[in-house]
Amino acid sequence: MSTWNDIVSNQVLISAAMGWLVAQVLKTLIDIWYNKTFSPDRLWGSGGMPSSHSATVCALATSTALRYGFYGYEFAVSFIFSLVVMYDAMGVRRETGKQAKLLNMILENNIFEDNFEHFEERLKEFVGHTPLQVFMGAILGILIAFIIGGMY
Repeated sequence: MSTWNDIVSNQVLISAAMGWLVAQVLKTLIDIWYNKTFSPDRLWGSGGMPSSHSATVCALATSTALRYGFYGYEFAVSFIFSLVVMYDAMGVRRETGKQAKLLNMILENNIFEDNFEHFEERLKEFVGHTPLQVFMGAILGILIAFIIGGMY
């Protein structure tokens, strides 16, 4: 039981987990409002508004700063990790989504005469984020860290 209490009392862990959870729920609600339909993939999938990756890592970095201060290695590691994750979400992962969209269009239009039966399903197109989605996820994560921090 001590391990469970340690986990539940870990402000940094709870902040990061809540950042992810709240962002995923918001992303799903925004998708329902925008598309007028429920897509269960939005609950755990990547891409979309707000970025759950950004919310998670910004909640992690902010709660680390609140718990351990700005001068320790804990904040330095979590801050640099956050920058790498957010940069990747806007860069490589966003470009991957664009390429998947193009490849799906090519496969759907049967441009090539070859047999593409080994592609049993469409490639995932929602894997990256726009700068606005990353920014909103970051703001959400920071707010959640302050809210969770106020509870500890």
